[in-house]
Amino acid sequence: MNSGTQLIQSYFPDLTETQLEQFDRLQELYEDWNSKINVISRKDMEQFYTHHVLHSLGIVKVMPFEPGSKILDIGTGGGFPGIPLAIMFPETNFHLVDSIGKKITVVKDVVKQLKLTNVEAQQARAEELVRKYDFVISRAVTRMANFYPWVKNKIRKEDINEYPNGILYLKGGEVDEEMEELGKSYVVYHLEDYFKEEFFETKKVIYMPWEDKR
Repeated sequence: MNSGTQLIQSYFPDLTETQLEQFDRLQELYEDWNSKINVISRKDMEQFYTHHVLHSLGIVKVMPFEPGSKILDIGTGGGFPGIPLAIMFPETNFHLVDSIGKKITVVKDVVKQLKLTNVEAQQARAEELVRKYDFVISRAVTRMANFYPWVKNKIRKEDINEYPNGILYLKGGEVDEEMEELGKSYVVYHLEDYFKEEFFETKKVIYMPWEDKR
């Protein structure tokens, strides 16, 4: 088990052998792809498990998804936060979408190598999608005022999780000014409350419950 997997296990001690093996393989899979196309910056690759895997899993601390939940990851890039979350929640369905084809090629290969049966990867733009989901997740692809119109018709009415359906957005730095632009209710979770690494001091999960589910 590599040191990155040990880091994940220190925060999530109840992982199965299968999950630990999947987390363990992530780095070699991404290093291999990174040597062909630049999926993750070289600098970030040195901190792969902290900056990408554990950061993605910050959502777990806020919202443990129920089995059968449907999750849309918009602008997934190389598969974050979707792939780490799909490992964590094998009975939850994840739809990973990005407009850049080569990134989805990477996602599809990683999903295949890890034998993840709960992930669908698709090259598409957010506004083209017609299905509905319990939660839309993303790692800050744009300002929330831009993101919100893409996803506002994609949230299901029926709630099956502990909290109402909505958006879960991983973001760094100051968020209040940006969030106030929308005039919607939201909750900010500080990842430094869950993870002790310095990287998380400015990292947050923004939860925006869906108010208008017409």
